[in-house]
Amino acid sequence: MKRVYLAVINDLVTDQRAHRVAQTLHGCGATVVLIGRQFPQSFPVNDREYATRRFRMVFNRGFLFYKFFNIHLFFWLLFRKKGIIVANDLDTLPACWLVSKIRRLPLVYDSHEYFTEVPELIGRKFVRNFWLRIEKIMVPDLKFAYTVSDSIAEAYRKAYSVNFQVVRNFPYRLVHPVRHPDLLPCDPVRTIIYQGSLNPGRGLESAILAMGYLNKFQLQIFGDGPIKKDLEKLVKENDLMNRVRFMGRIPLKELSAYTCQASMGISLEENLGMNYYFSLPNKIFDYIQARIPVLVSALPEMRKIVETYDVGLVTESLEPERLAGIIKEIMNDDEKRIIWKKNLHIAAEELCWEKEQGKLVDIFKKAGLNC
Repeated sequence: MKRVYLAVINDLVTDQRAHRVAQTLHGCGATVVLIGRQFPQSFPVNDREYATRRFRMVFNRGFLFYKFFNIHLFFWLLFRKKGIIVANDLDTLPACWLVSKIRRLPLVYDSHEYFTEVPELIGRKFVRNFWLRIEKIMVPDLKFAYTVSDSIAEAYRKAYSVNFQVVRNFPYRLVHPVRHPDLLPCDPVRTIIYQGSLNPGRGLESAILAMGYLNKFQLQIFGDGPIKKDLEKLVKENDLMNRVRFMGRIPLKELSAYTCQASMGISLEENLGMNYYFSLPNKIFDYIQARIPVLVSALPEMRKIVETYDVGLVTESLEPERLAGIIKEIMNDDEKRIIWKKNLHIAAEELCWEKEQGKLVDIFKKAGLNC
């Protein structure tokens, strides 16, 4: 089998994991189609080596969006040529699972997170129970599944007796990190970067308030999400407009160059359910590839990476003044920065997609991919 249909719920522009999977399978000789949705403000994705297909939806959020996206995806997949179907996360699994059953096609499940434990569902009993029912019906039936960390894989194994493999969110190796030519008018050695979705539980409120104690530094926030307006309001209320910049969503090819200009990166996920507790965000590895030290929350998977490779610090507290003190330590301890720089080069050579993608290819070969 030479065709692969990869379904995701987003607009493809900044989904680095889906892009890397598609790129790897394309490199194996597969005919790949990456499927998502399109917003009016979405960037084009016509620079990919593989094919893309994005659905325009009448509804862009809520139950009706998920319902009609899966209906659209179901009928689109139903009439394609035979191939391996890949559901990225639980919100694309219903359509993919049904088509795989009807047409007897191989189904691969890529769980980017512990979906039913995301903060957006915690406390929303009806919605969470709906997705739990979907999960309990479909996940035990899976033959080929993988996720992003050992902890999430083990949780799925215990819950559903399905042998989830682990394919971590490593970026491609940057041999020579290149800073962006159009830098902001601020001292680059004082730049802190956050990249990723602006969702609850990412520690962004604490990071912003910490900037009140860091008058010589600037926090650059790359990404978009449901709490962006709240974060912008927080910045204005605390008169931090010169210390916090919202950079918006940046195409993948440009983002790494911006990351390389920073002096450190942050990943401050809070313990809001099992998904965040077991998370291993891909931005940590983007920072490592950019050779900048990282500051992370004291959550097990994140702590393990930072302490194993000694590439930054772990914070037990997200209290803003305490956070500011740790940021100053990372920025100003020249001896540690020399050690971290050396270790970042070592980590970047090991924690890269070039080495991780072999696990992915093995999974797809077992699912029937001829490559």
